[in-house]
Amino acid sequence: MTSRRRAATATAALTCGAALIAGAASTGAAAAGDPDGGEGDLANKSAQQISDDSLHQLVAAKSLRLRTQTSTDPTKLDLTLDRAGNCTGAISKGSLGRVELVKRGNQVWMKPDAAFWKSQLPGAEGRDAAAKYKNTFLHGTTKNAFLANLSTACDLTAFQKTAIPPENPPSGAPSPSVTPTLTKGRPTTHEGTRVLPVIKKAQGATQTLYVAIKGKHYPVKLTAEVDHQTGTILLSNYDTPVSTKTPAPANTADISALEDRLQGSQRA
Repeated sequence: MTSRRRAATATAALTCGAALIAGAASTGAAAAGDPDGGEGDLANKSAQQISDDSLHQLVAAKSLRLRTQTSTDPTKLDLTLDRAGNCTGAISKGSLGRVELVKRGNQVWMKPDAAFWKSQLPGAEGRDAAAKYKNTFLHGTTKNAFLANLSTACDLTAFQKTAIPPENPPSGAPSPSVTPTLTKGRPTTHEGTRVLPVIKKAQGATQTLYVAIKGKHYPVKLTAEVDHQTGTILLSNYDTPVSTKTPAPANTADISALEDRLQGSQRA
């Protein structure tokens, strides 16, 4: 799990979720739903209006929790992040390992698990590093290229910007032959929250945006399916501050410990 690959995957996951919301927010209108269907004050709004409102709530959020997964890549994100670039959570890459991440300002801490060390270093060297750095955070700043790449997933502002659909399509981009429309699904429950699905189907792909019915109409779940491949984005804990707790110095080591070991392995 190289820093470049992990950062690219994390960024792709963020962009995927944002693009899904933007795609839903930039299509045509659809009919309003049944006012007696448990839709609350969304009953008298069109699917387009609901999508637009949820996008507004996402873009206005000061912080949130983001979880992602796809059927095509083992990478999963579970991060709470804010507009200042602070975050806490984890990035996992299946059998290649999991890294806990804490970022405050330009300070970054990462705690790899045993699978990470064993995937990065061969044989006994990986087992030795896993044992030596068990429960240890590696610490540095964003001046370090490895940590800077890893922490790109902490940028909520960038995520929100990609969620805003462009006013005009890119030059030379083909125009769809049929303008897709949004439709309402039946109210359902997601993690204890009543939500209303807003569905878009176009060119063999199905995108569903689940919007909270009560209170602020936040988008709380997004799914996409195309060619039997799926992706899911979960959004929660809107405007809940990112924890300011950072690892104790006694539980940290300098990031050079990782770099020295990786460089030594490459020389060997």
